[in-house]
Amino acid sequence: MKWLDLNGQDRDDFESRSKVLRVENMRSSRKLYPQHFRSSQGYARRKWKEPKPLIDIFQEKNWITVVAEIAGFNKETLKIHVNDQKITLSAKAKNRRYYKSLNLPKLVVPNAVRTSFKNGVLEIKLQKKKQ
Repeated sequence: MKWLDLNGQDRDDFESRSKVLRVENMRSSRKLYPQHFRSSQGYARRKWKEPKPLIDIFQEKNWITVVAEIAGFNKETLKIHVNDQKITLSAKAKNRRYYKSLNLPKLVVPNAVRTSFKNGVLEIKLQKKKQ
């Protein structure tokens, strides 16, 4: 391969065509400084806020279903209070508390309540009042 042969006449041609740049001779008009990043102290001042539990309300023909994601609380510490058209959820753990009051779309029977709690998801079924 003639184009790789740098020992002969081709070498002189290669040196004459190429320009060698020396780093010492180059002058930079831009000074390089380390980039500025946000200090971590601003993030340290902020306190971590726990996300609020998600709550959904579904209506069926004779039932209203409330599904709440309350992870980190025991079944024994949950309290549910039901009035005519209002439901109140409260829970307590060692270092935190949760309280939520919801207005229901229809009147319900306070004594006809079915609950289930599994893997941090609370499901409450309330029977609608017959009008």
